[in-house]
Amino acid sequence: MNVTEIVIGIAVVLLVLARQVQKRSVKEDSRPLIFLILAVVGIVEAGSFLKSHPVGSEAILLTVCSLVLAAVFGVIRAFTVRLWREDGKLFRQGNALTIVLWLVSIGIHFGGDTLIDTSAKGLSSSTLLLYLAVTLGVQQIVVRYRATPLSRV
Repeated sequence: MNVTEIVIGIAVVLLVLARQVQKRSVKEDSRPLIFLILAVVGIVEAGSFLKSHPVGSEAILLTVCSLVLAAVFGVIRAFTVRLWREDGKLFRQGNALTIVLWLVSIGIHFGGDTLIDTSAKGLSSSTLLLYLAVTLGVQQIVVRYRATPLSRV
C-alpha cells in the first residue's frame, strides 16, 4: 500500500467519523451510491494487494471475519443513532458512543494485521475501504429500518 492510498483511507475515515455526529436528514427515497463506490474501490485495492502478495488461508479467514464484524458493528452503531422528525423532515445524528464504536471496530480490523503472518502484512490496510463499505452499508440499512415507523408519521 502506498502513501496515497493511506492518505485516502485516513481521509475517508475522518470524513465518515465527522458525518456520524452531524445532524443530517435521512434521505428516505435515495439509495446512496457511496457504498457501491467504496466497495468497488475496496475490491480493486484488495485484489491488487492479493496479486502482489502471497496470502494464506488464515489471512483470508481473518479478513472475512473482519468483514463479518464490520456488519455486526454496523448494526450496533445503528442503534446509537438518534432519529427524530422536525419540520416534516426525518433527521439522524450519532453521538460519542457511535464514534467510540467506530474506533473500536476499525481498531479490531487493523488488529487482525497483528494476527496475520508477515507475508500478508498490510492486508487490512488494503481492505479498509471494503470494510467501510460493509459497515456503513449495514448501518445505513438498519437506520433506515428503524426510521420506517417515523417516516409514516
